Amino acid sequence: MPITRRGFGLGVLSVFAAPALASTAGFDAWQRGFQTRALKQGVSTATLRRVFQDLRLLPEVIAQDRKQIEGRRSTEEFMAIATSPERMALGRKAYARYARRLDAIELRFGVEPHVVAAIWGFESFFGTKRGDIPTISALATLAYEGRRGPFFEKQLIAALKILQRGDVLVQNMLGSWAGAMGHTQFIPTTFQAYAVDFTGDGRRDIWGEDPTDALASTAAYLAQSGWTRGQPWGQEVILPKGFSPRDKGPRKDWAALGLRPAVGGKLRNFGTARLSLPGGAMGPAFLLYHNFGVIKRYNNSDKYAMAVGYLADQLAGKPPLRGSFGPDAQGMTLADRQLLQRRLTQAGFDTQGSDGVIGKNTIAAISAYEQAQGLAVTGAPSLALLALLR
Repeated sequence: MPITRRGFGLGVLSVFAAPALASTAGFDAWQRGFQTRALKQGVSTATLRRVFQDLRLLPEVIAQDRKQIEGRRSTEEFMAIATSPERMALGRKAYARYARRLDAIELRFGVEPHVVAAIWGFESFFGTKRGDIPTISALATLAYEGRRGPFFEKQLIAALKILQRGDVLVQNMLGSWAGAMGHTQFIPTTFQAYAVDFTGDGRRDIWGEDPTDALASTAAYLAQSGWTRGQPWGQEVILPKGFSPRDKGPRKDWAALGLRPAVGGKLRNFGTARLSLPGGAMGPAFLLYHNFGVIKRYNNSDKYAMAVGYLADQLAGKPPLRGSFGPDAQGMTLADRQLLQRRLTQAGFDTQGSDGVIGKNTIAAISAYEQAQGLAVTGAPSLALLALLR
């Protein structure tokens, strides 16, 4: 989108050519109004000229935003996604490669390496899926068309100021459809508040191939959010017989009530904790500590924080869950679903991973297999289908 060279003096409101985009008149009008607000908040006309010349309305971003109210995954699925065989294999290599830098980051910020690495792993698959959507266009689209226009306009102003400071070039400012950026998916206002230049090159670079600044920025965020070094996010526990799960705390004396760690031994007191039973009374039980709430500052979701915490434990070499979430509505356990995905892939119907979560890739693979076998095409997992693949 070309920008006119006229109208950059004080009081002139026409930074953008008219019509600026092959889009709706409403978006054109929004741009003119946004320019006025941006200038008042410290964004220079030079930045607007440089950055907005390629601004586009992104229909795919609008579609993604409107899908957000749909499709909620369970805690078990979140944890399975976080610790899929593919993610763990990549994570162990990445963790080993950047171990020294993660140790140095811990020395400065007091956040354990496996915790920082877990957020990296969950947010961008250890940097391999950082997002390729132009952040400025995504935020402008959401500010104009999204459900939370004022929020995304605030993010857009912040993103422009990041570019104005010189931390990144506009063509390299890429991320998710919602404007989250880089290795650990910072939104622009979070970047402004917490990003650090750990490498000392004068830029807070969370976008490039080197994840150091992103990892350090994540540690800085957790530290300033109240991270307590040496305290776990939580731990799996075994409830005593006859225990009433209605008493979920918070409290400190869980050992006195007969709770014990799933890994054995005595229950250590890491401070006040609350009891969580994300799979119901028959599923695994967890004590959640202060650091669990700190992880939630990154994403205010118990499911997210539990998945990140579990991934952190696995990267640190701790044992997997002892408890089971039990079978799903089709009578399949997580292990059954993972086996189904492996068997389908081995049969030539690639599910793009074996995390046990039935998503679009697995549904497509099931459908293709059913069609090839002359079966009714349902796309649905089942124990009967698994038996055919054995």
